Amino acid sequence: FTSLRLSSLNRHVKTHSDEKRHVCHLCLKAFRTATLLHNHVNVHTGTRPYKCSDCDMAFVTSGELSRHRRYKHTLEKPFKCSVCKYSSVEASKMKRHIRSHTGERPYACDLCSYASKDAYKLKRHMITHSGEKPYECYVCQTKFTQSGTMKIHMLQKHGESVPKYQCPHCSTFIARRSDLGVHLRNLHSYMAVAIKCSYCEADFHERYALIQHKKTHRNEKRFKCDQCSYACKQ
Repeated sequence: FTSLRLSSLNRHVKTHSDEKRHVCHLCLKAFRTATLLHNHVNVHTGTRPYKCSDCDMAFVTSGELSRHRRYKHTLEKPFKCSVCKYSSVEASKMKRHIRSHTGERPYACDLCSYASKDAYKLKRHMITHSGEKPYECYVCQTKFTQSGTMKIHMLQKHGESVPKYQCPHCSTFIARRSDLGVHLRNLHSYMAVAIKCSYCEADFHERYALIQHKKTHRNEKRFKCDQCSYACKQ
């Protein structure tokens, strides 16, 4: 890495450090830089300061806005593979693509011989060891370990009942365009009056952000006995 500005170099050097001095006052998660902390707090509050000049969308970080503009408006793919004709909107996707040429699989399972080119696939693989089934069929509520298995199930078992529209902000699939509009208004629209988390002091201007935040409390044992060490969720 080289830069003409000392400030840019200093920011880059922090990416090599494990020191995380910037702590979120809402959840105590720590970050290397003030910018990363600021973006994280925006997720808590539902603030989306980066607004697209071509549509009504707004984003938490400038990086999210840049990706949105490339995907939806400019269609620019600035990251180009030096080995083949592949090009990408995002640097992270290019990094994963390069591994298809090098054969590198840096994300290894510590329970079996599985290794992956990207962290997401390893995380998905780990579910096969835990027995967790986080993916639920929209039609019959059958649960699956992998999202791909769930989609195959829906195509084979439910045919025309398979939802056609995916929310641009989350993984939800919805059958009708009008219902997608309702979903966007109910879960992803900005609310002037923030909703407070029922478990802690955090509040949110987007209902979906609140729902995601509440999941962090799922295994939390908040109710503690004052006579012994017993604690429970309810």
